[in-house]
Amino acid sequence: MIWVQGCPLRCRDCIAAETLSFEGGSTMTVSRLAEWLTSLSDVEGVTFSGGEPFAQAGSLAQLLDAVRGSRPGFTAMSYTGFTLAALRRHGTPGQLALLDRLDLLVDGPYQVARHGDLRWRGSSNQRLIALTDRYRHVLAEPDVGAGIEFTLGNDHTLSWAGVPAVPGFRDQFTAALAAKGYGLRVTERAEGAQDHE
Repeated sequence: MIWVQGCPLRCRDCIAAETLSFEGGSTMTVSRLAEWLTSLSDVEGVTFSGGEPFAQAGSLAQLLDAVRGSRPGFTAMSYTGFTLAALRRHGTPGQLALLDRLDLLVDGPYQVARHGDLRWRGSSNQRLIALTDRYRHVLAEPDVGAGIEFTLGNDHTLSWAGVPAVPGFRDQFTAALAAKGYGLRVTERAEGAQDHE
């Protein structure tokens, strides 16, 4: 997963609030990210999240082109707070280029009032859209969340992946840790992903 920094939408109760500002994060070149992704022989594709991937769509489209130059079957999924219709109707050339290169898209803003335990989505207004046939089969599978996977590193870093089944998860989790005397802070990893300590 690649997390991009910066989002103009600012959905209430965003699970990745530290990615909303356009300041911060780690600047990485397209070629460096392409080299890293290409080296991951045990993965079949990438997911873009953030922040708002479509705020950096042109660079992400270039990234996919660079990776697929040596790995043509490399797949791509992206989250966006924009709807597919809005992107197709009003999208920039970079946004349209990224759409053309994606296999799956989760579109629409997160809406806390419509939170649900759904596959790869936080709220019921968001849609999982197959843009190619590569993953069309997932649309026929049960539409339930897979839970959250936590990883605790030897250096005391805690990271998680997944979409929480309950609204307000991050605040509740942080409060529960604080009650036990632990705190979270965001740290950067070289690949642009984030850990929580």
